[in-house]
Amino acid sequence: MPAPRENLGLLLGFIGMLAFAGTVPAARLAVAAIDPWFLTLGRAALAGIAALIIVVAARRRLPPRATLASFVVGAVGVVYGFPLLSSLALVTVPAAHGGVVLGILPMATAACAAAIAHERPSIGFWLASAAGAALVVGFALRHGGAASLVGGDLLLVGAIASAAIGYTLLGRLSLAMPGWEVICWALVLTLPVAVPAALATWPADVSAIPPSAWAAFLYVSLISQLVGFFAWNAGLAFGGIARVSQMQLMQPFVIVALAAVVNAEPIEAETLLFAAAVVATVMVGRTMRIAR
Repeated sequence: MPAPRENLGLLLGFIGMLAFAGTVPAARLAVAAIDPWFLTLGRAALAGIAALIIVVAARRRLPPRATLASFVVGAVGVVYGFPLLSSLALVTVPAAHGGVVLGILPMATAACAAAIAHERPSIGFWLASAAGAALVVGFALRHGGAASLVGGDLLLVGAIASAAIGYTLLGRLSLAMPGWEVICWALVLTLPVAVPAALATWPADVSAIPPSAWAAFLYVSLISQLVGFFAWNAGLAFGGIARVSQMQLMQPFVIVALAAVVNAEPIEAETLLFAAAVVATVMVGRTMRIAR
């Protein structure tokens, strides 16, 4: 792959990562007052309505019928699976802890890229990714203990699997159409389920929800679920799914910093050390060869 195109993909992936990094602190803030089920379904409905307005205004044609299965499975992963499972986990897991555990997501995405998108990372790439994953699991065991691993961390593992499959399928679709259009159609396809379900789970007492929780809801709906994917999907298409997905290993630094500001969570030296070690693995991995 030409270096300028790959570098553009990495830059777009980095921008997408920054947008996604606010998801964990925002979701943690939101679930303090908003039920995780409504947070998931409501954000899908709001993002889907915004996406419908965009594709109608842009006069985009419906995607080919042959791509429908990839759109549906990808949408289930990134619109329902990851948001719901991560929101349920964040009821009991601190945002900073959740952010570091989600550091395993890039390796999971690279594995899906190899299995689904036929990318072929080198042994060196896999070794670097495995080292990062081992650090993340070690952090979860050391920081939370066995009880945390059985509870909140297992929900995070399910969220990781959902996101990895969704990223790969939507990233592959972005090879044939713009990344922003891919996420818009994925969200539009979820509207028949998202809107009625969001109304069914609508909070009984809206006035009891503080403005900060509604602000967090708007962030995860319009930035995490929609705008962030504009850059992320384009980055996956330009730079390769496996390589660009490694940008998310940088999220722990951003998430821990945001959690300190948004959620008033203390920054522990151990968390920073684990996060720094995980980020170091991606810096090594990005120099390894990946065949596409």
